[in-house]
Amino acid sequence: MSSPDGSEDCPVLHVDMDAFFASVAIRDRPELRGVPVVVGGGGRGVVLAANYPAREHGLHSAMSMTRARRTCPDVVVLPPDYADFESVSASVMETFRQVTPLVEAISLDEAFLDVSGATRRLGSPLQIAEHLRARVADEQRITCSVGVAASVSVAKLASRRAKPDGVVVVPPDAVTGFLHPLDVGELWGVGEKTRAQLHRLGLVTVGDVAHTPPATLQRAVGAAMGSHLHELAWGTDRRAVTARHSTHEPDKSMGADETFGRDTDDPEVVRRELLRLSAKVTGRMRAAGMAGRTVTIRVRFADFTTITRSRTLAEATDVTAEVHATATRLFRGLGLQRARIRLVGVRVEGLLPRSKVQRQLVLGAREHGWPEADRAVDRAALRFGRDAVRPASLIAADRP
Repeated sequence: MSSPDGSEDCPVLHVDMDAFFASVAIRDRPELRGVPVVVGGGGRGVVLAANYPAREHGLHSAMSMTRARRTCPDVVVLPPDYADFESVSASVMETFRQVTPLVEAISLDEAFLDVSGATRRLGSPLQIAEHLRARVADEQRITCSVGVAASVSVAKLASRRAKPDGVVVVPPDAVTGFLHPLDVGELWGVGEKTRAQLHRLGLVTVGDVAHTPPATLQRAVGAAMGSHLHELAWGTDRRAVTARHSTHEPDKSMGADETFGRDTDDPEVVRRELLRLSAKVTGRMRAAGMAGRTVTIRVRFADFTTITRSRTLAEATDVTAEVHATATRLFRGLGLQRARIRLVGVRVEGLLPRSKVQRQLVLGAREHGWPEADRAVDRAALRFGRDAVRPASLIAADRP
């Protein structure tokens, strides 16, 4: 089917959510529209994501929170809610799959789609892109940007040019004009090391790479990488979109850690933080329908020395109390005497679908226990917010 918008030969879409983590965090906070916001750990943690007003102040992911506050004193810091992120991501991906089964999720907030089989039903690739953007905005109240092209690598670069909240189409006859002026570091898969190596050879732009003989590139960066770079530079890569629900099949572990605002040697403070982290991790596990057998704690001291300890349980679990009890035993087993601690973390490994876990019933046990309590807390959090129900020790600790 031909289309007047020039996208008929561009069946590949790369859809990328705009500032996904920050957008999800503030979508129910209209008072934060237009305000610089970052998502991440407080105190001495790092920035997980920054919204566009924050980026205008120079804030970006992986920046230390201390530097972010110094750079932009008015920034609003919000804690990450991974269960919410995963829920929104799952809904967005399901929207994509209602258009085409060929959806390749490459992270929580981006995916490739092959819509060649949907054009007869929904119109041109550009029309499908606009349809998806409208649905995501209407249903999830966040925005996304879409690159439309004939190959995955060009579509990904096009979505970057479309940000924020836009669409860029790169027809086959416009590929070289689009690609060749770009810095070679923008090619998908070219990291800082390869970029620096190419720059030292005088290959600064994608056009420079395109007009370099493949044999020369192969001698410079290796046979496989040299051939791949040449294909990318001409937009002729043949990588197909492969249906995949997540970036890896499945998550093998889930974890969380916290850097204390001030180094502590108080074991009660550490145990409370282990409870908070255990609740966060198991909440994410339950939201994803997963359970795990191995509990690992990580402890980083004031001198940045870091140690880990693990224990494998008899049965896989997603129960907060069980994970916390194990984490506490591991911490107690370290036998620390007034050691000053900078960071603690909790991770549950060896994850498998919760539906495959058969818990052994214990004679005389209560009919309803911690698993049911956890799910009641999850339901309350969904309705009233994640701090609606918390352990009493955490409520007391948070009081001024």
